[in-house]
Amino acid sequence: MSLNIGFQMDPLEGLNLKDDTTLAIITECLSKNHKVWHFLPKDVSYLDGSVYSICKNIHEIDKKEFPYFKCGDLNNKNLKDMDIIFIRQDPPFDMPYITSTYILEYIEKDVKIINKPSQIRNSPEKLFLNNWKNLTPSTLITKNTKEILHFREKHKNIIIKPLYGNGGSGVFYIKKDDKNFNSLIEMFLKIESAQFIVQEYLTKITQGDKRVIMFDGEPVGAINRIPSNIDIRANMHVGGEAIKTSLSKNDLEICKTIGPTLKEKGLFFVGIDIIGEKLTEINVTSPTGFKEIQRLTNYNLAKLLLKKLSV
Repeated sequence: MSLNIGFQMDPLEGLNLKDDTTLAIITECLSKNHKVWHFLPKDVSYLDGSVYSICKNIHEIDKKEFPYFKCGDLNNKNLKDMDIIFIRQDPPFDMPYITSTYILEYIEKDVKIINKPSQIRNSPEKLFLNNWKNLTPSTLITKNTKEILHFREKHKNIIIKPLYGNGGSGVFYIKKDDKNFNSLIEMFLKIESAQFIVQEYLTKITQGDKRVIMFDGEPVGAINRIPSNIDIRANMHVGGEAIKTSLSKNDLEICKTIGPTLKEKGLFFVGIDIIGEKLTEINVTSPTGFKEIQRLTNYNLAKLLLKKLSV
């Protein structure tokens, strides 16, 4: 049976055809002859109890011919007619994104939404994990310069990054004797309207930053991302290399610890990051890694995801 599957996501034109996880899911949906609809957060509307969005129907993805996406005309669709909606746009949050989660809540009892809108909104990647502070690096969230100075005195080498960033953007490694420390804090105070995050530096980052994909509270696949020789960041957006890996006893224990909460909150599709023995992020907005895992292991997580959703 053909289903209507909606994707609230970023504009198609800006996606990475080679590595984008959302496109892997869309491709799998198209292979099963489902109707795939694309829409943006800003186009979600509410009218007298109904939720609508301007959508375009994706007919085909052709990587060899530009434009790569073959789409139909724009339609104003009642989103209650969707069988599944994937919320897949990248952070950071902005007000159209936040507003869309409020509006989509009106239909979350009628449509299967991955992930649950209210819980995406309430579970920012770098804040949510602090519910398990015994699993995480020592962390400070602040704009208070004195607090940052005290934290640096205690931990010596630290990481500073935006609280709502993604893909490794704006991440700085500051050594205990770094003369740029004060200037960097001044810069963050000027450009960041929200608090920013300061963490102890984990030396095991040189061994990689493991991305673990979880479905319905259970781990289903993983890759290890190794930083390049000229960067401390392992994110693939900034040159990290994905290599094949397996889950350690500690990784499995982390998954077992947080899995029930993810399931209870309706966070069905999650990507967690582990450096050494520490949980460093819980990604609930648009976790990536499907295509890298498939290239390294020949394991199709998009197919497994749809199977678990009974699609």
